[in-house]
Amino acid sequence: MSSVSEEKMTFPPLKNDRLLRAARGEEVDKIPIWIMRQAGRYLPEFRELRSKHDFFTICQTPELAAEITLQPIRRFNLDASIIFSDILVIPQALGMVVEMKPAVGPVLPEPLVIPEDIKKLKTSVDVYKELNYVFEAITLTRHKLEGKVPLIGFSGAPWTLMSYMIEGGGSKTMSKSKHWLYKYPEESKKLLEILTNVIVDYPTR
Repeated sequence: MSSVSEEKMTFPPLKNDRLLRAARGEEVDKIPIWIMRQAGRYLPEFRELRSKHDFFTICQTPELAAEITLQPIRRFNLDASIIFSDILVIPQALGMVVEMKPAVGPVLPEPLVIPEDIKKLKTSVDVYKELNYVFEAITLTRHKLEGKVPLIGFSGAPWTLMSYMIEGGGSKTMSKSKHWLYKYPEESKKLLEILTNVIVDYPTR
């Protein structure tokens, strides 16, 4: 590893580890606080930035993702930050198109309809190359946090991602995905394995 890379990965000392201690089952002085969807529409600065950029453009631009991640930390005395990203970056890394539609949410315009569609996916994914923007955003954000609080990362589970990829978006019943499980059990297992392999590699980078 070069000296530049070593410097880049040397982060400021953590000043507030309350959330980490609670996660380990250790005693804390008070219950740690972080909020689901911590950066979002309730913040005017988020709405202003979002009005200028597409959702996935923000996810794929480390500086913008870092800025949105930091916005609630500047306003509130929270015990953790959570990186601005989306679980559907993994289907994108596999070669699927994912769009964020206003008032609708995520849409995959070309979902998997039959098992043969699995062949359209990248079965071998270089996670560090395809999702490098996430790692860059995490690195940048950790530096900008200056050790104030920990940074949480996340990933979607295989079944959740499989459902989005087959349904073409969010679904309350997941009827198409369930149909796959019953009608195409082996192909469903193959798809879940593809997703699992990427998910396992994703957090280790």
